[in-house]
Amino acid sequence: MQQHHSDSNLFAQLDQGRRELGKRLDALGFGPVETPSQAVVSKPGITLKSYGQAAAPQGVAVLLVPAPIKCAYIWDLAPWASVVRHCLDRGLCVYLVQWEQPGEGERNFGLAEYADRLILDCVNAIQAETGQTALFLAGHSLGGTLAALFSALHPERVRGLILLGAPLHFGPTIGLFGPFVAVAPPAHVLTAAMENVPGSVLNEISLLASLATFGWSRWLDLLNSLTDLQDLRTHCLVERWTLDELALPQRFFEEVAEKLYREDQFIRGTLMIGEQRAAAQQVTAPLLSVVDKRCHIAPPEAVLPFHQTVQSGDTQILWYEGDVGVALQHVGMLVGKHAHQHVWPEIIHWIQAHAH
Repeated sequence: MQQHHSDSNLFAQLDQGRRELGKRLDALGFGPVETPSQAVVSKPGITLKSYGQAAAPQGVAVLLVPAPIKCAYIWDLAPWASVVRHCLDRGLCVYLVQWEQPGEGERNFGLAEYADRLILDCVNAIQAETGQTALFLAGHSLGGTLAALFSALHPERVRGLILLGAPLHFGPTIGLFGPFVAVAPPAHVLTAAMENVPGSVLNEISLLASLATFGWSRWLDLLNSLTDLQDLRTHCLVERWTLDELALPQRFFEEVAEKLYREDQFIRGTLMIGEQRAAAQQVTAPLLSVVDKRCHIAPPEAVLPFHQTVQSGDTQILWYEGDVGVALQHVGMLVGKHAHQHVWPEIIHWIQAHAH
């Protein structure tokens, strides 16, 4: 048990060291250039940020849901690589979930908080500001998974669901982490002595799952970025962002690993979040998924079965072809040049078409 505590402390120290390195890079001009915002909700686990809205916000409300593994500013990295700015420029009323470092009191936060209560608090706060009872939710990666779970729990509050690189169907042969989880011991063995699971643990798991995806492909992208200053700048900003890891509460980590990745309960229709059933069949909102055929984190086989299972009669797939200068292709659909030239205009057109 003492060894487990030592390992946990070591990874927590690694997290702190990486954050300090990030601050030094900020001082050298490699930090994000974020859009001015206001905090609408601030409570343990979460801050809800709003952008550019006056006292009576206009426009269709969109709630952006990041993965809770790293900081939310990947959605607002720089003026030329910002989903927030892109949406604002096209008249949308934009809100961003900013997951916070969990404290000692949040070790028992699980899917009931991350996929239900905290997002619902945001939706209610946005309703109070805009009068809109149902919103468009856009989630990336695990944030998209959480947005989908929320849509199953609260279909009446979701006007449309946009999922970007979000894994929804899991199994021992699907993606990078499915085979890894299949042979790993139960998650509670790893978390037994941890209040929260440090971000560096997740970083090491990612490298073990695929050194190519999370390691050398980033160096290849750097080489490919050298001929374009904007691509190079974006690459460096993403690399700096990778240092800003968030710990995950013990319960949340265990539930994601076991209930989703190992047992695929969401698609199977057996997932219970608190006392509520959360099944993919309960999703009724119009659905748009952005999928990269080459992605190993959320490959097509992790997404398409969800489209076949939901009860929405309105589903669409957008295929993303990738970008140079994004460091990690998995976040390219948020920051990449091609994504902002081709994918996001289509997403916003889809939102506007479904807003009436």
